[in-house]
Amino acid sequence: MKVTTKGQVTIPVNIREKLGITPDSEVDFVQEGDRVILVKRKNAAPASRTFKKLRGVATVRMTTDEIMALTREV
Repeated sequence: MKVTTKGQVTIPVNIREKLGITPDSEVDFVQEGDRVILVKRKNAAPASRTFKKLRGVATVRMTTDEIMALTREV
């Protein structure tokens, strides 16, 4: 396969299926000598799932401007 000008490659469908790589999956590239190995990152939760867990957790009723003022005070 070819690498695009943006450094992208397409992972063949049979490999994606075998490794369980789906959209939003995270992978790492491991260098071993002159080879590079693609490894699916373990326990990587997409950010959208992480934020869904936190939705509705905050109990403080403040406006965005009030929160920003608190974080910027010295």
